[in-house]
Amino acid sequence: MLSMMQSALGNLLAGQTLLYLMVGVFVGLVIGVLPVLGTAAGMALLIPFVYGMDQASGLAMMTGLLAVVATGDTVTSILMGIPGGSSSQATVLDGFPMAKKGEAARALAASYAASLMGGVFGALVLTAAILAARPIVLAFGVGELLMLTILGFTMVSVLSGTSMIKGFISCGLGMLIGSIGGSPAIGERRMIIGDFFYLDDGLPLAAVTLAIFAVPEIVDLLRRGEAISEQPPLGGGWIQGLRDAIANWWLVLRCSVIGCIIGALPIGGSDWFAYGHAVQTCKPSDGFGKGDVRGVIAPEAANNANAGGALVPTLLFGIPGSGSTAVFLGGIILLGLHPGPEMLQNNLDVVFTIIWSLAIANIVGAGICFFASGPIARLTTIPFVYLAPFLLTIIIFGAYQSTRQWGDIATLFVTGILAIFLRRFGYSRPAFLIGFVLQNSIEILLYQTVQIYTLTELLARPLMWVLLAINLASLWFGLANRPTLATEGVSVAAITRRQLWPQIVFLSCVMAFVVCFVINVWNLTILSSIFPISVAVITLIFAGTAMTVLLLGRTKSSIVFDSEVGWRERGEYRTGLIYYMLWITGFLGAIYAVGFVLAVIIFFATFLTLHARSRWWATLIMVASVVVALATLSAVLNINLPNGLLQDLISLPWPLS
Repeated sequence: MLSMMQSALGNLLAGQTLLYLMVGVFVGLVIGVLPVLGTAAGMALLIPFVYGMDQASGLAMMTGLLAVVATGDTVTSILMGIPGGSSSQATVLDGFPMAKKGEAARALAASYAASLMGGVFGALVLTAAILAARPIVLAFGVGELLMLTILGFTMVSVLSGTSMIKGFISCGLGMLIGSIGGSPAIGERRMIIGDFFYLDDGLPLAAVTLAIFAVPEIVDLLRRGEAISEQPPLGGGWIQGLRDAIANWWLVLRCSVIGCIIGALPIGGSDWFAYGHAVQTCKPSDGFGKGDVRGVIAPEAANNANAGGALVPTLLFGIPGSGSTAVFLGGIILLGLHPGPEMLQNNLDVVFTIIWSLAIANIVGAGICFFASGPIARLTTIPFVYLAPFLLTIIIFGAYQSTRQWGDIATLFVTGILAIFLRRFGYSRPAFLIGFVLQNSIEILLYQTVQIYTLTELLARPLMWVLLAINLASLWFGLANRPTLATEGVSVAAITRRQLWPQIVFLSCVMAFVVCFVINVWNLTILSSIFPISVAVITLIFAGTAMTVLLLGRTKSSIVFDSEVGWRERGEYRTGLIYYMLWITGFLGAIYAVGFVLAVIIFFATFLTLHARSRWWATLIMVASVVVALATLSAVLNINLPNGLLQDLISLPWPLS
């Protein structure tokens, strides 16, 4: 076997195979930097080119992309608070605050180093799995998968912020919104009126993620009228970031293990599991969410190790461990290979080519990003008023790629408004997204567990008790390390009864939505209604408790605080919230009327001239730059852009149509 590994490495480093590996790495980094496209979309772009290639070159190119997308998508997560993909959502929580403190280079370097170590660890795990992982993977039945998914919800206790009640309200709201669409059991439609078929498959994760994290941050930075970074980034920040990753090697190792385990199982959310684990186990923990470098290291180690873990069931059993490995599996079949025991027996050299490609791609990808991290970090010193139009264009463009329907943009807008108020009134956005992401998995696994096992059979499985103990330990750690108002620096003494009314109105709207959901699903079959009704009842209990506190006016309770009170007192906000919401609404209205490209031209010219007061030549350069970029993406990646009413009436030349 050792000689076969050496032979596979020699073949990979010789001739055109290495060149194709570099092509995969380059495309993966670009796809990672572009928000929302993600690994699956990038892999789909390579599939047409794989057909007809020799096996080693095709596998190297696909593996190169698979390995480094999670490294590249860190850039926008840290610099701009926009998750580059689903694997970098948790990175935003501490990476973006670090960028705002002028530590963008440090955060980027730490993330790249952790990604490198996690990716190489994933390759080692994949190597070991060739011999040892088969019985371990087979030991997980649906009951064990259910317990492992529930572990994600115990993270809500540490990601709920200063108010656990608000955290569970957010989580319940996320689960209910995630339940919109066809029920996973029998496909009955929930919270869908008439022939609005867009919602049948549920709301797209990419659009919801961008709305929850990106929209509130863009509006917040615009209102403050500053650059993303409060001070110029240090030139040597990347060296410090490397030291941070090495100093926290034990955290990197633990989170890499988490990433591999979650990657090998069809659950998802490895970055959230790793981030929650870091908050639970790292001391002191009061810096998390405010720019703690460990909050960057943990999810980045996990999401790169995730690729190696996801390849375990793909190569061992021909069962994809994620959406991206499902496309990867299709590419393997196109190359004339058959993943599973037959491949391990007859094509072991090909398996080792994949392993070596995974390890080398992580090293090369991290190295490229290391050298670019310093110049990239300097983007954060540009006044945000000039970056905002670009970022709004990026997130609308990215959200539209979810299903390429107008519903994606509507989802972004409505969920973005919700996220703005979640942020303002202290409701945890990470808790919301955990509920949204894990809802489908837990509902499916719950139904399957009930159908397959009796209670006695379930309790007779030793692994269930191990996972139950882990769940209880995770919950205990979360309760013990939950932040308080004092550790978060939040003062509620200044809140008056008059300032409580916006919170009362918002919570009333949340409760009304939950009640409407119950009414909507009440007459459905029990398989479609029991889960959302149970979640709704629990959410209403927490919401009722919070409402009682609000109505009693106990402003010293951690349930009650408006995060803008202190900011308004210090004069940090220069413009009202409604003002920028109207700008965004106008942008979306222009897209609906005249199409994406023309709307971008109109919005850029209007916003930069009237609000940013930029000079005409600077506005012209920025408008031309964004139009060229959109046209290039549309042509090279074969990506559609939203058309408006104008395109339905008049035939316009590309790229205006």
